[in-house]
Amino acid sequence: MKTFKTAVAGGLLLATTAAFQAHAEDASCATVKLGDPGWSDIAVTNGIASFLLDGLGYKAQTSTLAVPIIFAGLQKGQVDVFLGNWMPAQQANYDKFVASGEIDQLVENLSGTEYTLAVPAYAYDAGVKTFADLDANADKFGKKIYGIGSGAPANESIKTMIDGDEFGLGDWQLVESSEQAMLVQVGRAVKRDQYVVFLGWTPHPMNVQYDMRYLKGGEKYFGDSGSVNTLARKGYAAQCPNVGTLLTNLTFTQEMENAIMDQVLSKQASNDQAIKAWLQANPQVLDGWLKGVKTRDGGDGLAAIKARL
Repeated sequence: MKTFKTAVAGGLLLATTAAFQAHAEDASCATVKLGDPGWSDIAVTNGIASFLLDGLGYKAQTSTLAVPIIFAGLQKGQVDVFLGNWMPAQQANYDKFVASGEIDQLVENLSGTEYTLAVPAYAYDAGVKTFADLDANADKFGKKIYGIGSGAPANESIKTMIDGDEFGLGDWQLVESSEQAMLVQVGRAVKRDQYVVFLGWTPHPMNVQYDMRYLKGGEKYFGDSGSVNTLARKGYAAQCPNVGTLLTNLTFTQEMENAIMDQVLSKQASNDQAIKAWLQANPQVLDGWLKGVKTRDGGDGLAAIKARL
């Protein structure tokens, strides 16, 4: 009997050890390095990823970097994950690094996006409906296009248009600033019913805060409708399969991102508070996100996150 019990206990121990080893990852997987361009939407998706990773026993580490630096970091292994590969705005970087196989694409995490030049509704209703209509109203716009941070691929597209005198924009100026500073400028112009053209995108609360319209005609540079991809350094999902499964499961909706961003930008909650509140109100989303995902020590991932809520 003693021998039988010992054998059973030994068998259970081996089975438990084997199960744990099946979920064990390289020690370097304990910290997950996320790239962040400083955009409100990526702050939300990175915040969601960080909340889940921390609850699973990992340490999420976010670095704010310009988009070209993030791609270079992914290529060199200095950044693990980037949830903000906006397409087709980042097509050049995608072709250089992802299509060439130097960086891995894990999943399309958002679809149906828009990312192009926009104007207030009153300017649109007055006839500024396309890129070609801008130069005819150059004096009203002060020959300025307001973009986001220096180095952003969308800014580079605008510079290319200006340098090539596309749409008669050769004598226009791109004003580069942070997302927040750009929107402050838009807000000032709207209060005074002044013309302003700026880089707009959805999802983003700007679409609720301002009565705005997206211009047509710039599809060569910005595409018609876009998407956002999750990228990882080459081989990351194989090296860190549990994190890789989570990141592959992690897809979003525009309604989700807009709701969380609106809470943050209206200063009703911090980013972390808004994310947690949204998850508490929508716990069903966790079933898909955590399917097949364990805690870092091999426990039930879904249970661990629900307990944290």
